[in-house]
Amino acid sequence: MRFRSLLVIMLGMALAGMSIYASRGLLQVQPATASIDPAQPRLVSVVVAGQDIPFGVPIEARNLTTIQWPVDAVPPGTFRDFANLIPEPGTEPRRARRAMAQGELVLVGKVSDFGEKVTIVQTLGKNTRAMSIRVSAQTAVGGFVTPGDSVDVLMTQGRGASLRAVTILQNIRIIGVDQQADQQNDQANIAKTVTVEVTPEQGQKLALAQRAGNLSLSLRTLDSVVDAPMTSIRMSDIMQDEAPALVEPKRSIKVRRAGDVQNVELDSPTNGSE
Repeated sequence: MRFRSLLVIMLGMALAGMSIYASRGLLQVQPATASIDPAQPRLVSVVVAGQDIPFGVPIEARNLTTIQWPVDAVPPGTFRDFANLIPEPGTEPRRARRAMAQGELVLVGKVSDFGEKVTIVQTLGKNTRAMSIRVSAQTAVGGFVTPGDSVDVLMTQGRGASLRAVTILQNIRIIGVDQQADQQNDQANIAKTVTVEVTPEQGQKLALAQRAGNLSLSLRTLDSVVDAPMTSIRMSDIMQDEAPALVEPKRSIKVRRAGDVQNVELDSPTNGSE
């Protein structure tokens, strides 16, 4: 009886061992391999504005986010993470050198260094200057000129019949209205001064024009146009020097001849009758 029980136990153990050995092949984990589609571009993480960031606003983690961008299309000056944008605790932040819209790439040229002061100078292009123009509601399009707009600058000079107007500058960018330089601010205000971006040569013309006459701004369309030189316009160009000649209305009389009635024109006014 004992021998029989021992035989059953040994047989059970043998079957269990065979089952374990057979299952090892089924349970063996094969290394996973990822198939990469060569036609699909590789992506990297880049930092973009998570919300609209106005000019001069500190760069903080709450107004940033990251998105995936094709690695071959990443422009120079991008940030891959927040590490180089967010200041250490207790230190001064970076600031936006220009306004950035939500989803716009954050580039090195769009943000200041840590603790750097941000002024209107950061909005100027290469080899350009900032110059102010005295304006009023009448000369600044009723206050509808805002930072970021483009204008033509007109000068009027003289008085009476010698009054003339000429466009001295075309397609000039507005970078400030009074003390406001935020391009996201589209509220119309009656300004006293408007600051424009000009080249050194344009700045000389503007300085002379402000002393020689009165300046007005003409707000330009957003559509691209080709600028052409414009000649000055004088009062004589819009006013007629002589009144048009008076044309005397022609007069006629009716003449009845053999039952036929005809109109006969007179050379001079007459009181004649049929």
